[in-house]
Amino acid sequence: MIQDYLDIHPTVQHALENNRPVVALESTIISHGMPYPQNFETAIETEALVRNAEAVPATIALLNGKIKVGLAHDEIEHLAKSGKTIVKASRRDLPYLLCNSIDGATTVAATMIAANLAGIKVFATGGIGGVHRGAAETFDISADLQELATTNVAVVCAGIKSILDLGLTMEYLETHGVPVLGYKTKELPAFYSSKSGHSVNYTVESPDQIAKVLNIKWSLNLKGGVVIANPIPKDQELKFEEVNQVIEIALKEEKKLHIKGKESTPFLLEKVRELTGGRSLDANSALVRNNVKLACDIAKAYCLQQR
Repeated sequence: MIQDYLDIHPTVQHALENNRPVVALESTIISHGMPYPQNFETAIETEALVRNAEAVPATIALLNGKIKVGLAHDEIEHLAKSGKTIVKASRRDLPYLLCNSIDGATTVAATMIAANLAGIKVFATGGIGGVHRGAAETFDISADLQELATTNVAVVCAGIKSILDLGLTMEYLETHGVPVLGYKTKELPAFYSSKSGHSVNYTVESPDQIAKVLNIKWSLNLKGGVVIANPIPKDQELKFEEVNQVIEIALKEEKKLHIKGKESTPFLLEKVRELTGGRSLDANSALVRNNVKLACDIAKAYCLQQR
């Protein structure tokens, strides 16, 4: 039954069957994270980075009634040009969208689900979702967190999106037994900035060490993912204080316009881009590239440990 809805690209399938490193990539960042043509160029460049690192990229999306694991260039371009007209697809959306052959761009949660179904263990993204600011009133918590609690996929990211409540998100992850590993850092990175004022659970110094943690966790049947928090390069980051000021302005406008649910994050990210004169978009591209490189190294180390 799963095979009726899962379409794995032959290149990806061959790599998985031969214990070659594969890195999953989401598609919401293409359709909702950046404007065209930067979204298309970034997606193609990201896949090239994976191949140059001697791994196989598997960009994931819902197209023509299938969960596609590995996309062709024209499919990526379709997502990029269609932009926000493409449905943002999380766990709850998958059955309906597949039933009605509606195209969808996968969030972190949906990408984790698809990667797990395909047998991919490492996923690179920008930042994970989490507990929204003001969640005590709105109960707005990203489905990414519940997926991390249940799905055996490692997520390499630049921490938690800084528009969110980082402290409450860390508490939620702790409650559900999801380790947050800082790559060569003790401080949790906050997406655009390497600073946050919060600590990671543990610091890891090498991709090999991370791969060993993944192997041990899943060998012990400890279900769920692992967050690998990889700070944005210093020369590309925005100042922590500036980001917070900009986010406060964006949050006030969001509240004024009564924007809620899955429209919240795209609105806030776009507002941050506008208020920083596009510098946040440049930072976003830089941190994605940085995460992809680390994810490739982890995937290669993980494969070596399976031999």
